[in-house]
Amino acid sequence: MPNEQMALSGGRPPARPLDEIDRAILRLLQTDGRASIRSVSEQVHVSRANAYARINRLIDDGVIRGFGARVDQERAGQSASAYITLKIVQNSWRTVREKLLALPGAAHIALVTGDFDVLLRVHTKDNHALRELVLTRIQAMDEVLSTRTLLVFEETDLEEGAP
Repeated sequence: MPNEQMALSGGRPPARPLDEIDRAILRLLQTDGRASIRSVSEQVHVSRANAYARINRLIDDGVIRGFGARVDQERAGQSASAYITLKIVQNSWRTVREKLLALPGAAHIALVTGDFDVLLRVHTKDNHALRELVLTRIQAMDEVLSTRTLLVFEETDLEEGAP
C-alpha cells in the first residue's frame, strides 16, 4: 500500500494533512511571501519556534514550493498576454511540456481534459511577438495538431484581489 500511495503522488510520499494553523500560515505567505517568522507567529497565535517548524515542514513536504515575486507583466514590458489551447498527438505530453517550458514568456502549462489537451498561458512584448510565438514556435512542433489563441484583455490576481 505505501508504494501505491507514492506512485499516485508522483513518487513522493503522500503529504501530511494540514490543520487550520497550517492553512492560516499558507494564506499569510500567499499574501506576503516576505512575512517574517515573528509576524506569522503573531497572526496565527503560535510561538516563533512553532511557526518556524511548521513553515519548514510545509517546505519539506512540498506544500510550499518556493517564494517569489508576483510581477505586473505589463509594467515589465510584456503587454500582450494570451491563453493558448493545444490539441496534441496522443502520448506526447511529456515531450510537448519540455518544449513549451523552453518558450520565452511561458507562464503556466497544464494538461487538461475537454476539447483540447493543453492550456498554456504566455506573456509577450506585443501582439507581433505573440503571433510569432504561436505561428513559428508552437505550431511548428510536430506533436501539436492545432492551437487556438485567446487574448487576455485584463487580469485580476486573486491573491492580490485587484487588477
